[in-house]
Amino acid sequence: MKTIKPAALKKGDLIGVVCPASPPSSVEKISRGVEYLERLGYRVTLGKNIDKVYGYLAGTNEERADDLNGMFADKNVKAIIAVRGGYGTPRILPFIDYSLIKKNPKILVGYSDLTALQLAIFQKTGLITFSGPMVGVEMFKGIDPFTEEHFWKTVTSTKKIGPIRLPAGRVFTSIRKGKSSGRLLGGNLSLITSILGSSYSPSYSGALLFLEEIEEELYRFDRMMTQLKIARIFDLSNGVLIGELTDVKASDTSKPNLTLEQILADTFAGIKKPVMTGLVYGHVPKKLTIPVGAEAVMDAGKGTVTIIEPAAA
Repeated sequence: MKTIKPAALKKGDLIGVVCPASPPSSVEKISRGVEYLERLGYRVTLGKNIDKVYGYLAGTNEERADDLNGMFADKNVKAIIAVRGGYGTPRILPFIDYSLIKKNPKILVGYSDLTALQLAIFQKTGLITFSGPMVGVEMFKGIDPFTEEHFWKTVTSTKKIGPIRLPAGRVFTSIRKGKSSGRLLGGNLSLITSILGSSYSPSYSGALLFLEEIEEELYRFDRMMTQLKIARIFDLSNGVLIGELTDVKASDTSKPNLTLEQILADTFAGIKKPVMTGLVYGHVPKKLTIPVGAEAVMDAGKGTVTIIEPAAA
């Protein structure tokens, strides 16, 4: 697939803020996140439905999709950042105007539940999006310096991103050695599996699959990894990068359980592709921004990952 790169962000540009998944727990999370962006010299516009609430969703499917479509249609908006993840992004996929997005490519940022939207957009348009910090989460709390530096460098530069540099004390650990290249595709494991087999799920053939997860029982994590395995996603991909598995653990330790290490070892038994853990990415304050769809090279023997192209034009 031919990829499309959005224009790099510049100071003074207009950033659109939307809620494609769940609503924030307070309006302060939006206002303080917006203040952060404005302090950096950007202008901000909010989706017209951003204050809507429909159960655990930030409005109906149509309202949430309308805000996103509206931001892509607005020629003044140069980037779109989600308030938060949560639940419900897969529900809006049929309501997204992918032709509009392809004609008006721009930066889209989010992670967690936004995984479904980012993968669908790549599948339908080839647009590179950014799995990175959100307005009502990291930008509201006071963004970690490592996260902040890597994010702004990624979305404002037209230079090759180059080798991924992990925070001090962190290293990649090899499960299966080898060197490979491919487009970075992935995100939150639950969302990857939730759209698998649909027309919104991209082909993982030749891709470098990256994944992370939060607050899952070990047996459910095992089940989702097994789903990817029997769907031949690991066979089709050129390599796998495991991110943060935050609070993926057994809630009842009195019962027999497998460890995460055992599940990963069993999952990748017989897989003849490079596999590494240690990608500092996921539901943690300190995280990398991953350009979904960008070309990269991984070397599990040396413990390195290099993004070999710019993510923005």
